[in-house]
Amino acid sequence: MSACKRLLYLVRQRSLWTHVRRNVTTWSPVGAAFNAKPHRRLNLIEKNVGLFGVPELSCPAGFQAATKTALKNTERLVGKACSCAPGVETVESFDQLSDGLCKVADLADFVKVAHPDPAFREAAEKTCIEIGTVVEKLNTNVKLCKSLKILLDNPDIVAQLDPDTRKVAELFMFDFEISGIHLDDKLRKEAVALHVKLLDLNNEFLVGSHLPNRIARSAIPEHLHLHFADEGSFIQVGGLHADSPDDLVREIAYRIYLYPNADLMDCLEELLKCRYKLAKLFLLPFAETVMSFLQLLTDKLSDRTANDFKMMTNMKKKLNPRNSELMPWDHPYLSGVLRAERYNIEPSLYSPYLSLGACMEGLNNLFSQLYGVSLMSEHPSAGEVWSEDVRKLAVVHETEGLLGYIYCDFYHRKNKPQQDCHFTIRGGRWCQETGQYQLPVVVLMLSLPHPTKSAPTLLTPGMMENLFHEMGHAMHSMLGRTRYQHVTGTRCATDFAEVPSILMEYFATDYRVLSQFARHYETGQPLPESMVARLCESKKVCGAADIQLQIFYAVLDQIYHSKPQNRSTTEILEEMQQKFYGLPYTPNTAWQLRFSHLIGYGAKYYSYLMSRAVASMVWKQCFVQDPLNRDMGERYRQEMLAHGGAKEPMLMVE
Repeated sequence: MSACKRLLYLVRQRSLWTHVRRNVTTWSPVGAAFNAKPHRRLNLIEKNVGLFGVPELSCPAGFQAATKTALKNTERLVGKACSCAPGVETVESFDQLSDGLCKVADLADFVKVAHPDPAFREAAEKTCIEIGTVVEKLNTNVKLCKSLKILLDNPDIVAQLDPDTRKVAELFMFDFEISGIHLDDKLRKEAVALHVKLLDLNNEFLVGSHLPNRIARSAIPEHLHLHFADEGSFIQVGGLHADSPDDLVREIAYRIYLYPNADLMDCLEELLKCRYKLAKLFLLPFAETVMSFLQLLTDKLSDRTANDFKMMTNMKKKLNPRNSELMPWDHPYLSGVLRAERYNIEPSLYSPYLSLGACMEGLNNLFSQLYGVSLMSEHPSAGEVWSEDVRKLAVVHETEGLLGYIYCDFYHRKNKPQQDCHFTIRGGRWCQETGQYQLPVVVLMLSLPHPTKSAPTLLTPGMMENLFHEMGHAMHSMLGRTRYQHVTGTRCATDFAEVPSILMEYFATDYRVLSQFARHYETGQPLPESMVARLCESKKVCGAADIQLQIFYAVLDQIYHSKPQNRSTTEILEEMQQKFYGLPYTPNTAWQLRFSHLIGYGAKYYSYLMSRAVASMVWKQCFVQDPLNRDMGERYRQEMLAHGGAKEPMLMVE
């Protein structure tokens, strides 16, 4: 879109004022866009621009063409990086090399799990494997590594580099080192083979961890069939149904959804063996310090956790006297019941005030006040999105102009992963070759209910918090203005990447923020302050048990990535669940096969706990007095968000 057209578009956006049901509640353009029902596109003349505006991706075969182009550019940039004089140009060549591969691989990484067309998913998966294989070979390319080593070993050249360039050069060298560049030829080839094998195993596990299980219809009581998806003579179970008030529905869902899949079990066992072999090749230490930290947390929480489980047991006795033993499928539901009973926070009381449009308007207001940034709804071109209900947002700064794009894939869809996620499609970077900034593009993926004939999509408080959390990741990508894409936005240390998103959860439950947007979708009445106060107080109920569950996940992750245990992953889970969680293991279940974080957060799941502590510190010291303070918002952006991974996290937090 040209600058002139964009200006006219933004003027139209600001002048719109949409009225919804009964003409009582009015929304700004972005609020109206998300409260309106998606319309089917019928323009058959409009040219298909391809997914995300990439022309080749107008059809599945386009992935092969995009891959071919990326690999051809890779050859050229490898030659440039190896032949140019050591200095800034070397690092820029490395970053261009990384950017060219990531723009195809990251896009494919999203499409392979989210696109409704199996042909697109299959083509994207092949691209991921092909480019991943090339990356692993590049990470053990001795000549390429040598060009970077010559630079970093020369103190005079290093002294002339700006801090960001030096940091990125060091990160690229670290990638070489953890890929086994220091090994002899034989071991290096072994490392490459293991990395390539892991690409397949990681993909197989990630896809398998989201697939539903099924059981014969005759195996469960007929009156419960309506709670699950129908598949002919089978019932399909695609989740844990953790919020169901029916004990038996929760138990059935838990037992069936977590029933072990032999092939996926073999995949996980092999995956962990490969990771261990790599760790041995690279002589990597095992994280005993992390286990000590998790044990210390468990000891400190033990009394409070025991009390939380006691309250849940008493509540279960009250609700179901004939079957009062507390089981793993009870924790999420009963903790919610206890909160609702003590503070009267039944989700249905809050949902009318939290329409999706209202929440998006609230985010728009918050970002406008903190950063001078607006979310502008745009109509995607033909073929640009993968589903008709995907919304496209332009992120526009009041003086800096367009910062990037967020694609909002918010609604439930068949075969779509039931997990809230943020995907980087294209990282931001300064393009020396064009003299312009490459705008970041991200996708936020949720699984919200569709609007109905009588109401827009209404969110529970938990859904609203998840929306704010994921938007925290998106704004980290949008507000970052790094010179290099290798460190753009969320491409930073794992224990820092979750800080901006968790911080957003604090904004989501602060009345000064909620009062600006939370109003009844029919009457326009604001959400009462007393209801927000009750919601905040309720978070303390069963808080220790919730943290203990996260500790259990982190412990399991650490044990799986320690020295071989000579026992199955299920046997390890059973022991760790007893020791670090306390609720009994259910025979013939394998929760670890649904633990998809083992892929992206392998041996690093504990970082969620670290991030939560840091986010709490930032909130208390920077925003608790005034969550809408522009000066503090600018400071937070310039000192933390803008740097992505180009600056040490501890320095940014300090």
